[in-house]
Amino acid sequence: MFLKGIKDKFKRKAGLKYLNQSKKNKVACSRVNKGVRKIGCIVDLDRVKDAAMFNQFITEFSLQPNGLKIIGYKKEQDKNSPYATPVFSENDLGWGGKIVNSYALEFLSKEYDILISYYTDDNLVLQLMTLQSKARIKVGFGEIDKNLNDLILNTPITDFNIFKNELRKYLSVLGEIK
Repeated sequence: MFLKGIKDKFKRKAGLKYLNQSKKNKVACSRVNKGVRKIGCIVDLDRVKDAAMFNQFITEFSLQPNGLKIIGYKKEQDKNSPYATPVFSENDLGWGGKIVNSYALEFLSKEYDILISYYTDDNLVLQLMTLQSKARIKVGFGEIDKNLNDLILNTPITDFNIFKNELRKYLSVLGEIK
């Protein structure tokens, strides 16, 4: 137990170092054309109880059913409990800021037109997921590090409809949607 605590502390320290060094270098994305065809969502399931509400983006932006990918974060993940959304947790932080969850690695392997970081807590694992994701435009909240996202919406995390409407408005201004 004692050694596990020391190991976790060193993992966090290495993860923080990686995060701070990598904020300057944006992850490359080959998606250069304007328009929204693929959206990725990183959701804090401890704060948002129903990740199914993100399926509204399919109709809102006229996406194909496979154009939306959602992954959730739980602080304490129960391996025996089934989740409707693929989940990762604090335990999935590996050495050097690497994520060692198969769902998270699959999410990180895809490229998105828009990445939505739907969390407000200053959490290392969530920030590493945002940093390592390949997206043309990264959208998040003002409470987290402003260097992680390209577009910051200062809306309450509890009101998804306001967030969705503001996102639509700003994407329209940027010429991403009509």
